[in-house]
Amino acid sequence: MIRYDPFQLEAMKYISQGLSVIVSAPTGAGKTVIAEHVINDCLQKGQRVIYTAPIKALSNQKYRDFQLTARDRIGILTGDVTLNPDAPLLIMTTEIFRNKILEERSSLDEYRWIIFDEIHYIDDYERGSVWEESLIFLPNHMNFLGLSATIPNVNEFARWIETIHKKPVQVVIEEKRPVPLHFYYQSQGKIYDDYREVAKRGFSTLEGYGGGKGRLSRSLKLSPNQAPALIKYLADKDMLPCIYFVFSRRRTEYLADELESYDFLNPEEKERIRALYDDLCRRFDLTGDPRTERLKFLVERGIAYHHAGMLPTLKEVIERLFTSRLLKVIFTTETFALGINMPARSVIFDELRKFYGWGFATLRTRDFYQMAGRAGRRAIDTEGFVFCRINPHDISPQELHRVIFSSPEEVKSQLNTSYATLLNLYQHYGENLYDVYPQSFHYFQVKAPLRKEAVEYLRAKVNILKELGHIRKNKVTEKGQFASKVYGYELILAEIYDEGIMEGMSETELGVLALAAVYEARKGTAKPRLSQKADRLEHVTKRILRHVHRLEKTVGLSQFQKRFHFHLSPALEAWLRGEEFGDILKYTDADEGEVVRYFRMALQILREIQEAPVSDKLKNRIHQLLSRLNRDVIDSEKQLRIE
Repeated sequence: MIRYDPFQLEAMKYISQGLSVIVSAPTGAGKTVIAEHVINDCLQKGQRVIYTAPIKALSNQKYRDFQLTARDRIGILTGDVTLNPDAPLLIMTTEIFRNKILEERSSLDEYRWIIFDEIHYIDDYERGSVWEESLIFLPNHMNFLGLSATIPNVNEFARWIETIHKKPVQVVIEEKRPVPLHFYYQSQGKIYDDYREVAKRGFSTLEGYGGGKGRLSRSLKLSPNQAPALIKYLADKDMLPCIYFVFSRRRTEYLADELESYDFLNPEEKERIRALYDDLCRRFDLTGDPRTERLKFLVERGIAYHHAGMLPTLKEVIERLFTSRLLKVIFTTETFALGINMPARSVIFDELRKFYGWGFATLRTRDFYQMAGRAGRRAIDTEGFVFCRINPHDISPQELHRVIFSSPEEVKSQLNTSYATLLNLYQHYGENLYDVYPQSFHYFQVKAPLRKEAVEYLRAKVNILKELGHIRKNKVTEKGQFASKVYGYELILAEIYDEGIMEGMSETELGVLALAAVYEARKGTAKPRLSQKADRLEHVTKRILRHVHRLEKTVGLSQFQKRFHFHLSPALEAWLRGEEFGDILKYTDADEGEVVRYFRMALQILREIQEAPVSDKLKNRIHQLLSRLNRDVIDSEKQLRIE
């Protein structure tokens, strides 16, 4: 018989009463059990339920997890994957759910519950609007379960939702972790297990400096921190397995290679992991791949790395190895901490600074505990161990204290409604769409001057849509209907469509355009020489973008439509010529995982265009393109079909 924790029982009680619930609890506390309860209860009663996740990788994993019990009653929609879309249990990204609310609201009529995993993502700078819009326009017949990391203003969040939907929302708060955390610090080559000690000694130098309020001057020489020495310390103290978080893809591989002289497995474990790795590589069609062979050398020693630049199938192989408990050390980027149920005995932070979109900054407390919470395996460990590697040049004792001992940051609205969303709202509300803003979390949180500013911002965006011909005489035009289907890239693609250029484009040109829309070139990435067709398209997008940006500046907007980047065009053209995936990588500096991800995102854009009011001729051309583009490693559905 399953033994539930008090907070889990409390949440289940409210759910059985037909009430919406928000659960705020530390990572690893057992929130997923509550989601499983909702799903099982709905399926037993013949009701329908939706589970949303913030990223596609997590959606895919949840699909696999729930498939074990739901079997043929589960489906998934992520934009690049559509499997069993009419199933009673649907897994999807939150973006897909938001789009359904705005475009296909009637398709949700039979769904009784929705689960928002990682609901604190409403605070995400780039994507928080999606969660906010999903909650504002949540159909009245649907109850929701929100699963969140620890947030101090969860009651404020719940009261907002109660205010706009006129229905009670119960809050369940769990502050204790089932497995307590023990913090350690590595600074200047020494390991400390007490903050006061590291603050006093870890920030000092031979010259006697340290213990002050600021970071140490870079002119002061420090004793080095050695990552292999720290891993050896964990091995000697029986603190493995370990998840080692790194904020750089390249560094995950560098650090793994640094450990190549170590071996954490006994002969029996070595044989088991070798057999499992070979079997998984065979099933995922990775046998013989150079990276697969390189990783095998490390895997046989209980070491691996995991990051977004790897093939999705190879990442899944590593994830399955980790759940087997045969991997002892995994170097990974932070997405490994996001909802994926893969705890370890210990967690190491390579550093306590990361890139936040606007620049590098010290970790937020909430982000720190999202990762630190992977330490300590429930029902296996009595405590989890968290090691922070300290560079006194980069962080002060006070900043270190703030990261670890402060309360998590409050969730704030990041409302920034897209043009596509505004067009969908305009079709429903017309000029009354501004009356929707008072329902937002932003309105609920801010004071009158900022509310007025937010409405003016919405009006400015609507004025741009009118100026560009998306709205005429208080009605959304055909051009506007097209733009309302293509979130994030709507203005540029709509102009290309409206000028008649899109109707005359070849399959390859359509693919190049969609890929250029989604691709984000990293700083310093060199652009390859473009083909004549790609070069022509780049000039078209630049011309249109200049006009759109002028309009956005004129009305005082601070965020502009994104630029199109054609860096992956040669690789896509080679792929559409039928070249093998390994061969097209010579046309780009991007990692293979990046190429797969952006090709899949291009597929999603093309499908959105296909759903827009375009000619049958263009729809058929896109259909043919999709079949050429979505093959081999690009085919997400193929990966999900592998048992």
